[in-house]
Amino acid sequence: MEITFPGGVAVSASFNGYTVNTDQSKAAGGDGSAPSPFDLFLASLGTCAGFFALRFCQQRQIDTAGLSLSLNAERDPQRHRLSKVSMTLHLPEGFPEKYHTAILKATDRCAVKRAIEDPPEFSVQVD
Repeated sequence: MEITFPGGVAVSASFNGYTVNTDQSKAAGGDGSAPSPFDLFLASLGTCAGFFALRFCQQRQIDTAGLSLSLNAERDPQRHRLSKVSMTLHLPEGFPEKYHTAILKATDRCAVKRAIEDPPEFSVQVD
């Protein structure tokens, strides 16, 4: 993954033929031209959990029309950090009751969430 700086406070990550652009809000000195890195982090959590819910339904041939997930992030204003992430899975109409617990367990398998729960070691050096 290569990180570049296209101008202002924008930062881009290029990997596997993709480029993900980020920027800061106008209030934070950016142009607001792209999501902030922190917003992408939250989106990564939600889309990862959503993927597991989606695959759960697809593997059981359950109609996914109406399936969605809401994510709410709470911040600690004194510590200026994330304090809680709540996700609510909205099931399609007619979703079988017998699978409620199982789809929650599947959604909980999100690899991004697991990486936060058991964080990796981080290292930064100068080349």
